[in-house]
Amino acid sequence: MKSSAKTVSKPVCHSEPKNVVQPHKNALLKRLNRIEGQVRGISKMVEGDRYCIDILTQISAIKSALNAVGMQLLEDHTKGCVQNAIKSGNGDDELAELLTIVRQFVR
Repeated sequence: MKSSAKTVSKPVCHSEPKNVVQPHKNALLKRLNRIEGQVRGISKMVEGDRYCIDILTQISAIKSALNAVGMQLLEDHTKGCVQNAIKSGNGDDELAELLTIVRQFVR
């Protein structure tokens, strides 16, 4: 029995990286630098035998910060690349790619 689900004929992944202008580049870099500092701080906490709950609290903060970066990138991608592809009549591949990354992101 054949499935009625539509399959994408081309691979969703791109063979070459796409370069795009990030509309929130400075804010994203600022957040990522802060996250990088937090990760280094956790290493120092472990080296200094800090209380596990304090370390776990910092890990939770980093996860939240990374999720915020990811959500901003998802929003920018949807409002930029995906929306433009849909307007030009080429949205199927972009939508499939978006759904794939959303599934990965929410795991």
